[in-house]
Amino acid sequence: MVLESYWLQNLLLELHCPIRKATLVYYDNASAIYLSTNLVQHQRTKHIEMDIHFVHEKVSRGEVQVLHVSSRYHIAYIFTKGIPLVLFEDFRNTLSVQQPPALTVGVC
Repeated sequence: MVLESYWLQNLLLELHCPIRKATLVYYDNASAIYLSTNLVQHQRTKHIEMDIHFVHEKVSRGEVQVLHVSSRYHIAYIFTKGIPLVLFEDFRNTLSVQQPPALTVGVC
């Protein structure tokens, strides 16, 4: 997500519309958020690839701010996980998607 936002910032810069605020990135993994601000090298983080270093660089420059979002409110889950109906309907409304006008269950 940070890489995509960086690409968009560069595109806007070329169009003479620079972004002067930090990009907010919401993530539900507390360990990843911690690593984005503090690259501690120990046995458990040796497998981390270069992308976390890229994110860490952007965070340390103040270009990106990584914030925590509870997995319950992670809107991408509407596409990837089975979620309760109430939460599904809330996310669907947030995306401005409406219910179909008629039931199509059982129609051949």
